[in-house]
Amino acid sequence: MLHLLFRWTLPWAMLLLLLGSQLLVTPGSRSEEEAENKYQNAMRSYFLGTVEYALHIFNLQSNDTRAYRLVRILNSRRELSLEKNTMAFSMELQLRRTRCGKFDDDIDNCPFQESSGQNNIITCFFIISTDEPWGTVFYLLYKTCLEGFH
Repeated sequence: MLHLLFRWTLPWAMLLLLLGSQLLVTPGSRSEEEAENKYQNAMRSYFLGTVEYALHIFNLQSNDTRAYRLVRILNSRRELSLEKNTMAFSMELQLRRTRCGKFDDDIDNCPFQESSGQNNIITCFFIISTDEPWGTVFYLLYKTCLEGFH
């Protein structure tokens, strides 16, 4: 009889042991998930700041009197330099010419220029570095653009 009782006790004891450890791990996993979500949201906001900076620099350096606005982000990557304590984002952006001048207010809401004879879409690759991503200190490390590629 004792042999039969022991045979059923062992699987239940193992099950309780496994479930008990799962219950102990679950709250930690949730806080790790929340921390990861906060980190990803912070990285997203830092990245959007670098995209805005890249577009600003593009419009400042452009010989065109019209402003360009972001159509879409084609590709992006984040790189960290621990020895320099900096973060860099490389990004490929598709930009389109607007009806507004490049120094007008509220370029973000300016309508795109409609043109049948002129290709007004530009694809650019930028590398933007920052040592204070939470602030507004950005550095343009590299920029190259190709007109008409989309």
